[in-house]
Amino acid sequence: MKMSKLNLAGAALLSLAIPAIAHHGTGASYDLSKPITLQGTVTEFHYANPHPQLFFDVTNEKGEVVHWSAEFYPNPSQLQQGGWGKRRSEAALAPGTKIRITLAPSRAGTQVGAILRLLNEQGEVLLGVAGGGPGEAPQGGPAPSGSEQKKE
Repeated sequence: MKMSKLNLAGAALLSLAIPAIAHHGTGASYDLSKPITLQGTVTEFHYANPHPQLFFDVTNEKGEVVHWSAEFYPNPSQLQQGGWGKRRSEAALAPGTKIRITLAPSRAGTQVGAILRLLNEQGEVLLGVAGGGPGEAPQGGPAPSGSEQKKE
């Protein structure tokens, strides 16, 4: 009987540990030591778990349009806590929106990154991404009034 309780306890601990190991590490995919800043235009935005995705175009020094994608550190739950529900976020990042974005580039050398800072044309912080890191609560911009929050 003692052995089966011990086995059960071991299995329970193992089941808790596996999800923690399975989650990807930002430092493994992106080079946080070499941030880059780009000016671009939003083409798509997906407010989804586990991390919202932003797609945008950048014109390089040769005048060619380069397609980029980036992921947000905050997940949708963290964004909502910071006042950035789905509707507000999608409105702020509608296709055609001009942005200035600082990101940690992909270690693979592709046009992908993790967003460190995101500003609109007016220099306002979008979706609370103002240079923080993983797990930091979203900030920037006043939270919507109570009636706006309830709609989201």
